[in-house]
Amino acid sequence: MVTRTTETEITFRRPFELSEIDHQLPAGTYRVEFDEEEIAGLSFQAYRRSSTLLHVPAVSAISTKHQVFRIEPAEFEALMEADKLELLI
Repeated sequence: MVTRTTETEITFRRPFELSEIDHQLPAGTYRVEFDEEEIAGLSFQAYRRSSTLLHVPAVSAISTKHQVFRIEPAEFEALMEADKLELLI
């Protein structure tokens, strides 16, 4: 199975919460990775998202602690909608 990874940065204008974290994350620019799997058997090349990873802390934050959280597609879409963000990759 063919997979591809796309990396981008997303700027949240407001603090937000993830279901896996017990505290609010600050507004800022975060690195996000999307893993996608090729959909086999089609007459054209197409991919479906298999994983979304959010890197914490924000890119501009100075911290010795770095964590990566897997986000379910519905939760990621809700975060984007709540902050009125549009994904451009």
